[in-house]
Amino acid sequence: MSHHVYRLSEVVGTSPTSVDDAIRTAIRKAAETVHNIEWFETGQIRGQVVDGEVAHVQVTLKIGFRVDD
Repeated sequence: MSHHVYRLSEVVGTSPTSVDDAIRTAIRKAAETVHNIEWFETGQIRGQVVDGEVAHVQVTLKIGFRVDD
């Protein structure tokens, strides 16, 4: 098994629909410029409330990506 080195980057995904959608949006967008993403960890989950209803969700993620050899 080879040894790998990873870096962490923090991103925030948003969605008017769900936490899951916010996570997927963040990963999809980050993958456009960050290569070798292998895992993520959720941090804070925030939301906006309008007229007593959840209007928008924000999820802070740490993404782990492998540093090229």
